[in-house]
Order: sequence, then structure tokens, then C-alpha cells
Amino acid sequence: MLNDTMVTLQGHVGGPVTLRQAGETNVANLRVACTPRRFQRSTDEWVDGETQWYSVSAWRHLGEHCARSLNTGDPVIVHGRLSTSTYTNKDGIEVVGLEIDALLVGHDLSRGITSFSKRPSAAELRARAAAGAAAEAGSEEQEAGAAGVVAA
Repeated sequence: MLNDTMVTLQGHVGGPVTLRQAGETNVANLRVACTPRRFQRSTDEWVDGETQWYSVSAWRHLGEHCARSLNTGDPVIVHGRLSTSTYTNKDGIEVVGLEIDALLVGHDLSRGITSFSKRPSAAELRARAAAGAAAEAGSEEQEAGAAGVVAA
């Protein structure tokens, strides 16, 4: 990690976030579009530059959170390791793809508001599961008791 190229980019989610299993680990994949804007003094106008597309992979809990939180068009900030890959497209042209292994992903709050829900700890999840099982057992006892009253 010492010699990795780290980048932070600001852009928009370019399509649906897909969540899949890689072995026993969750990974979310998304595309982020970044369009630079420049002010041209000669015309006193803002001009859009060429849109750059990045493939982003988010692993484990971050991937799950991305899949649940991000939608097409959402403004995002992504921080992670930059890498490139070269492939030949369907027209036979060699293309260089820019990929980011995300360490941090979040909504860009300079563009709007959002709300945050903290992921429950493992202990909280176990307590909820135990409470749900106890409530279910109590419900079954009530149903059995009600069935006995009706049968009498």
C-alpha cells in the first residue's frame, strides 16, 4: 500500500450498483462519471470537459453499504487505489480502463442532503436475533393456547 496510487474523485453514479459474491466475499461494482468544468474567461462561460469513466469495486461491508445506499445519478466521493487495465473492445481497438479499489465511498454533501444509519455491531445483531426468536416462541405459545380454548 505504500507505493499504491491513491486518488479521490468526485462524480456521479453512472448506472445501477451490482452486488455479487467473489468466493465468500461480497463485492459491489459501479461506474462513476466525472465531468470536469472549466471557466473560459474569453467567453465568460463554464464549459464541460470530456467525461471520464471509472470502474469502482467496493469490498465486504463497504460493498454491501454501497449496494443499499447508492442509486444511478447520485453524486459521490470515492477514495481508493487507482489501477489500469488494457483490453480490446468489440471494434478491435485497444482501450485502457481506469479502475478504483474503493476504501471510502460517500454521498457528495455539497450537492444535497442524506441521512446516515450506523451498521449494527455483531453483538447488537445477535441480541436482535435472540429477541426475535423469543418473540416468535411466545407467539407460538399464544397460538397453541388459543387453539386449546377454541377446541374446548
